[in-house]
Amino acid sequence: MKSDKKIYEVDLYKPIQQYFTNKGYEVHGEVKHCDVAAVKGEELVIVELKRNLTVELLVQAAKRQRLTDLVYIAIPKPKYSLYSRKWQDICHLIRRLELGLILVSFQKSGAKMEISIPPTPFDRLKNMKRNKKKSNAIIKEINGRNGDYNIGGSNKTKIMTAYKENCIQIACFLERFGPLSPKALKEKGTGERTQSILSKNYYGWFDKVQRGVYTLSEKGKNEFLSFPQIVKYFNEKEPKPPN
Repeated sequence: MKSDKKIYEVDLYKPIQQYFTNKGYEVHGEVKHCDVAAVKGEELVIVELKRNLTVELLVQAAKRQRLTDLVYIAIPKPKYSLYSRKWQDICHLIRRLELGLILVSFQKSGAKMEISIPPTPFDRLKNMKRNKKKSNAIIKEINGRNGDYNIGGSNKTKIMTAYKENCIQIACFLERFGPLSPKALKEKGTGERTQSILSKNYYGWFDKVQRGVYTLSEKGKNEFLSFPQIVKYFNEKEPKPPN
């Protein structure tokens, strides 16, 4: 990228004009409010130019889709990594909007452009199937919670998860009934993750008093009571009777 010269939208025009001209299009700039319009037969391509990828640019390009399916946005090639999560999220949005993306790089040998994303239909169902595990994980997490203890939109605050609720439930039962085995806890309703929670002991709340028997650690006794709403819920909830 140029380091000593500011890049303007007009700097993007020439390499794009040259590219589509070489592909057999008749190319013109500033046609009926479109930055670049290229025609080949009945095929119309529109390209909107901007120095930065903005919401305004996406809105502008989406409006051009009223005129043709072949709409591109063109920006200077970003300086940050194109393998970053930020860039991958941007590309997902562009694909979701069924827009094309052109990246223009500036080198000593001149400006060059590349089509990073072609404007193609977005297969929403295929995308959802690809992310089925993630959607199932959300449903599983909600089903594993016993109440809404988080405020949506919270930032830099500890989140109450189904896993932590399960830890608090186990802590409540150990305080209430004394040392217990994972099997005895599961019989009281602490669930299939009981053995894993006790053995991994992520929060340091549990101590093994003998083989297969656990109790609350001093750390656990002090910390699990920091969640009075959830402790009250589990203390008022009757454990499942033994099978």
